[in-house]
Amino acid sequence: MPKRNLLLLCVVSAICLVAWMARDRGAHARRFGEVMELIDRTYLDPVSSDKLFEAAMAGVFSRLDEHSAWLAKGQSGTGEGAPDKAFAGVGLELSIDDISGELAVLSPVIGSPAWRADIAAGQTILAIDGISTAGMGIKDAVAALRGTAGTEVVLELAVPPNDPQMMVGDDGQPLISRTEVLIREPVRTETVLGDRRLADGSWDWFVEGEPGIALVRITGFGSHTATDLDKALAAISAATPRGLILDLRGNSGGLIPVAVEVCDRFLDEGVILYTRTRRAADAQRQTRGMDPDPKTGLEVRQATPGAALREVPVVVLLDGLTAHAAEIVAAALQDQHRAVLVGSRSFGRGTVQSLVSLASGEGLLKLTTAEYLRPRAIPIDRESSAGDDEPWGVAPDRGQEITPTGEKLEAVRIWRRGRDALKRGDSEGEFLDMAADQAGSAAVLPRHIDPVLARGLTALAIAGNSQP
Repeated sequence: MPKRNLLLLCVVSAICLVAWMARDRGAHARRFGEVMELIDRTYLDPVSSDKLFEAAMAGVFSRLDEHSAWLAKGQSGTGEGAPDKAFAGVGLELSIDDISGELAVLSPVIGSPAWRADIAAGQTILAIDGISTAGMGIKDAVAALRGTAGTEVVLELAVPPNDPQMMVGDDGQPLISRTEVLIREPVRTETVLGDRRLADGSWDWFVEGEPGIALVRITGFGSHTATDLDKALAAISAATPRGLILDLRGNSGGLIPVAVEVCDRFLDEGVILYTRTRRAADAQRQTRGMDPDPKTGLEVRQATPGAALREVPVVVLLDGLTAHAAEIVAAALQDQHRAVLVGSRSFGRGTVQSLVSLASGEGLLKLTTAEYLRPRAIPIDRESSAGDDEPWGVAPDRGQEITPTGEKLEAVRIWRRGRDALKRGDSEGEFLDMAADQAGSAAVLPRHIDPVLARGLTALAIAGNSQP
């Protein structure tokens, strides 16, 4: 057959294939249109076409996974990662007082406008820009404090009796409140924390009462996390540590590339993470039965030489709120035998969602486009139908499982709140008294208050003794 005819045959075949595929999709579209038309003409009560379309989309996405969704115009969603924890505000962490219900300062952010104005933990905010905070929730208070950088916000703060900042009014009587005018500016919250806050706002990286044992708590993975971790590890390394506890409890995730960087700080070599995309899934389907390797087609991220604290044993703490990027860190350190994991099974969130806009601009598709696999090529994500005996999330090492009671967790929360706050006067004593009451003990050392940390310290001692 002449080459020209062969080429023509190939082109015609390709056109026919495309036409057949279009015909198949067109058949589905015609059926869908016919159903919509029949409902419109014969259903008992009129139903708008928009509502029918929304219902159809709900049905389509119910057959996918719980993370994928149809987002109508005006709705929004998020893809992989999280925005860095930076905003324009005054730098206050807030809480609602358990007894009075008043809006109270949990802690000022170091270096922020609030910190420079000497606003301290435990102080009550009576009003924001002249609006009373009575009955105001945390969400509304945060919204009122945030705004455009360079703008003013006026706070009225209660002044407790015998406060060193107590001022006297024109009548010679002590004032029960003071006013602070703060200028909003970009504020970055910390994601790398130590055992307790020092008077100058820095962190003590070593566990109180446990000589040589360092503690690094990572609360999320933002753009500054790896840099802040490097500073912490440098300070810890200079003090010749005997062990390190990496606390990922309550860490809901953040930026995946940053989590990979954090893993790389502790690993010299080996796989940190596999990513399974549509391309990999197609490749695995095409080679099913011929290539049993579960890693076929997967994207891989490897550790690079130069680990920190190479000879120091590591324990990772995790719980049911440890999710996504934090699970990647825990899984990598466990699979590469770099750390012992202590606590309870993690959340099980290991997929990537991408937002795809319709050409018409009338909506968005939030689609799961990839999933993360730990170094053993096992998925992290938990499907909605998955049982407790299936391999999802990250589980503690055998014999290291511990789930404290709600009462214990509340005691830890109160105690930790006091240690993290930038304190003034006797506020530290007040926090410690509350923690001791909750714990039923006068002892306030970390080992005595936090049972998961205590188990981690024991695991670290065993790991240290097994070192050559």
